[in-house]
Amino acid sequence: MPYRSATRAAAVLAAIALATPAMSLAADDAKAPAAETTTATATFVDASGRDNGSATLTGTPTGVLIATDLRGLPPGTWVAFHIHEGDACDAEQGHKTAGGHFNPDGRAHGYLAEGGPHAGDMPNQQVAQDGTLVVEVFNSAVRLDQGDTGIMGRTLMIHAGRDDYRSQPAGAAGDRIACGVIGGA
Repeated sequence: MPYRSATRAAAVLAAIALATPAMSLAADDAKAPAAETTTATATFVDASGRDNGSATLTGTPTGVLIATDLRGLPPGTWVAFHIHEGDACDAEQGHKTAGGHFNPDGRAHGYLAEGGPHAGDMPNQQVAQDGTLVVEVFNSAVRLDQGDTGIMGRTLMIHAGRDDYRSQPAGAAGDRIACGVIGGA
């Protein structure tokens, strides 16, 4: 992961920590133990199976911060960004091994759908004119572990088009063009 993304992720986490209200201390002034920060990485491969970027995921007490740095995407376009339930990215099969969207609660797909969204739904992202996508997305519906809402071992997916936030089951976002398995740091 390039230095700029790791530095930006650290700055965002510091801002979250500063904005979080302090917890009350017990009468004996005992301090609660500090929460451990969990991190993971994902290496993306494109539709041809070539490495085209990475992500650093940081678990927080309220969700997961996902910082990406990808290249070779369709320049100047909007693309869908999701967490999928599968544990593999097989480019020869069009990344179908990544399965469907991560949806542990059985909800409808999309921010605009009644009963939605899936835990794996995230906002569309705009690719820069040079084909890069450097973003940070926070998902409060998931955790960086292997529990019911855990995404460790699952996949991050970039689709060729934008998610319409309502079509079932996946937002009519088009081909799967970049995929990365979430693993340990």
